[in-house]
Amino acid sequence: MIIGVPKETKDGERRVALTPDVIAQLVKAGFTVQVQNDAGVEAYYSNADYTQAGAATCDANTVFAGSDVIVGVNAPAADNIARMKNGAVLISFMFAATNASLVNSCMQAGVSAFSMDAVPRISRAQKMDALSSQSNLAGYKTVLLGANALGKIFPLMMTAAGTIKPAKVVIMGAGVAGLQAIATAKRLGAIVEVSDIRPETKEQVESLGGKFLEVKGDDSVKTEGGYVKGVSEAFLKNQQELLFKHIAMADLVITTALIPGKKAPVLITEDMVKSMRNGSVIVDMAVESGGNCPLSELNKTVVKHGVTIIGESNLPSLLPMNASDLYAKNIQAFLLHLATKDGMKWELDEEITKGSLITHQGKAIHPSVVS
Repeated sequence: MIIGVPKETKDGERRVALTPDVIAQLVKAGFTVQVQNDAGVEAYYSNADYTQAGAATCDANTVFAGSDVIVGVNAPAADNIARMKNGAVLISFMFAATNASLVNSCMQAGVSAFSMDAVPRISRAQKMDALSSQSNLAGYKTVLLGANALGKIFPLMMTAAGTIKPAKVVIMGAGVAGLQAIATAKRLGAIVEVSDIRPETKEQVESLGGKFLEVKGDDSVKTEGGYVKGVSEAFLKNQQELLFKHIAMADLVITTALIPGKKAPVLITEDMVKSMRNGSVIVDMAVESGGNCPLSELNKTVVKHGVTIIGESNLPSLLPMNASDLYAKNIQAFLLHLATKDGMKWELDEEITKGSLITHQGKAIHPSVVS
């Protein structure tokens, strides 16, 4: 089986799907790997690093036309999918429910496509959970971006010239990214308050030293596989009312709330931004899905009503070495589950395969894309 690693083409993307260390292990297991020239250069891996690991380096056409499996961080462009062999396999992030054109490209090319964001969140798939590995890094980097934009330090500091009070950080959402943000902000010495609509996260928040701001749930809050799948407007209004005074006193607010396949919920209204002190900072981690704050702008840092609002959409890419290494290990575990060096197993009723396979043999088969 020949595995191809193309160079990422999405604007601002610095990650690479496989690192030399992981490739060396796959080659040892009997796979053949070919990597597009300079595919890893933005993540600080040279062509020589890949050849020393046992991979061949080549041009893009050779990678796409000559590989049995293409592995990427982001899905390739339609013209590159069209170059793939009929019956070849694509493994990448797809977010298929909101990317109909990508699904159609895979169907037209006869490509069987697996989406890394659709891997079921079950115990035996933890090593394959790329959403978690990348969100973990994003949560860490978010705090550093916020701290860098803030005109004050995080920790309590007592000096001869006076005492500096610790910064107050409000984090909205205690998923993987939120929990890492809590831990990072606490390590830097901030006072951390956290809101999450899932009451079961309270214990995790408090174990990291955060104060949990509890909003009473209702029947509209639906969770599935660790994600919030739906919430009513009434609940969001109650949450906003509770958080208003906390956000008004915050130095840094980090929002992480996403609903798969839907626009991100608005958590911070313009009135809430107006209530914040001059020099405060908001980092909107949901900006690519519409944003948790209506004033955030995609891939821009703007100042609105005296508040700096950061809308970086690809936080893991700002840590390309660690992000690539963790993602490559996710891909390795996933690939070894799906295939041997001799070919794909195609166990279509197996839970991980069934949960992540979007298209197969020219047909859309995943529930998220089947009308």
